[in-house]
Amino acid sequence: MRIYFILIGTMMIWGVNVSLIKILVDHFPPVTITALRIFTASLAVFFTLKMTNNVRRPQGKEWGYIFGGALLSVVCHHYFLAEGLTKTSATNAGLILGLGPLLTALFATMLLKGRLTVARWIGFLLGGVGVSFTVLAGETGISTMTTGDIDIFLAILSQALSFILIKKAAATLDPRLLTGYMLFFGSLVLFVISLWMEPQGLAHLSEAPPFVWIVFFFSAIMATAFGHMIYNYAIGKIGAAEASIFMNLSTFFSLVGAAVLLDESMLPAHFIGFMLIVSGVLLGSGSLEELWLQRKRNIQIQKRS
Repeated sequence: MRIYFILIGTMMIWGVNVSLIKILVDHFPPVTITALRIFTASLAVFFTLKMTNNVRRPQGKEWGYIFGGALLSVVCHHYFLAEGLTKTSATNAGLILGLGPLLTALFATMLLKGRLTVARWIGFLLGGVGVSFTVLAGETGISTMTTGDIDIFLAILSQALSFILIKKAAATLDPRLLTGYMLFFGSLVLFVISLWMEPQGLAHLSEAPPFVWIVFFFSAIMATAFGHMIYNYAIGKIGAAEASIFMNLSTFFSLVGAAVLLDESMLPAHFIGFMLIVSGVLLGSGSLEELWLQRKRNIQIQKRS
């Protein structure tokens, strides 16, 4: 339950981070600032782990998990997400990103030989419906499918696959340390891509006002560094599928963040979607099953006594 509450807090930060990233890309070249943000996050992760003596050099196949995770979770996910958002609507993107938990559950069942109960599958479906309801509550509705939709799907597909690698790596490598290595090497690759796509990107960094840099460091340290450390740690503890269902909450929290920071409107239908999402999280994460089993065990103990 402690991990569940921590994940809810992380989703709140990730939801607000959507608005923060929008502020950043409005002032900076997107790929360049993404590479710099992720690199800064990697330094924050290593500094935190160094203070607690949790830094070590990876061994053997752990390097494969690191580079595989960096390629999928950092490079592919962020690159296709940035590209897709320039070609498709936010509504389409939100709906496609809502497939993340279902894709993760599918890969966990296929690749990790995981088993999901009927209640958890219902939870994943409810969460998907809640995300769809929340996104479609906007004024624009769903737009025609574009090539950007394919990019968004590739972004969430690569992220879902990375969760499987993180779960496998957690057997020998601390997921928090894995996060630091993934962010570091992934940011280097993204920086090389930015030099190709945005050759003048670094020259534009001095043009932003001071408050934007405050936004940058909050996004890099709180959302990217600590957020991914916590989330990847949770994957290692409760599983990729179980942790991924909480991602549905970030859709609602992103709407709240947009309303507060960007002065965008929230509709009553958004709260209906939120209730569906919460129901999906309670079922999909297995928290209701855990509470029911705990109550059943307590009753049995009382009967024996």
